[in-house]
Amino acid sequence: MEKVKLFGTWSCPFAKRIVWALKLKNIEYEMIYEDLANKSPELLKYNPIHKKIPILVHNEIPLCESLVIVEYIDETWKDVYPFLPKDPLDRAKERFWAKFGDEQILSSFFNYFMKQGKDQEEAKEKTLTNLKRIEQLLSENKFLSGERFGYLDLTFGWLADNLRPLEIVTGLKLLDEDSFPNICAWKDEILSIPSIQECWPNQEALIAKYQETKERKGK
Repeated sequence: MEKVKLFGTWSCPFAKRIVWALKLKNIEYEMIYEDLANKSPELLKYNPIHKKIPILVHNEIPLCESLVIVEYIDETWKDVYPFLPKDPLDRAKERFWAKFGDEQILSSFFNYFMKQGKDQEEAKEKTLTNLKRIEQLLSENKFLSGERFGYLDLTFGWLADNLRPLEIVTGLKLLDEDSFPNICAWKDEILSIPSIQECWPNQEALIAKYQETKERKGK
């Protein structure tokens, strides 16, 4: 019998993409929530190098780094809702954009909402420039992976579920339907997927979390 455990936090964008992947594959798993200020012995045991989440433990074998985990899930349970395309070139393209999103967009996105002054303006400019590239990717399909939610949509899911809470907390606006109609429509499409809906993070809880973070940084 398969035994799957996921170590994470409820708000971590990297852990949430693993949750969505498991849900889409109908994989039963045990969710273990970590207190990152007081990391458990199990976390330190399973990820002794980076000592961070998420960690997927499959039959007592740990895997780390969320993009690696998503691909492992896809290859291990390949007969149910495949994420990556079959064509090697298409797979390579999706891996490129996933890496680009994590390394170039995600940090600047959060910096725009959480930084101040010059740092904030630089983060906004960088984020908008890169999001225009994502807008273009969606010009012909309703999902980043094509006509169906897939690997690339999983990797960019953080954009869909964190945008509104951050805008409410900070009063800042990043995306609007006039400038980014494809991304805005993509967000709505993601929410129409039942398995995503049922594990969609509580938006009010995210708002409270970011409000607390903002107040702490303002001290």
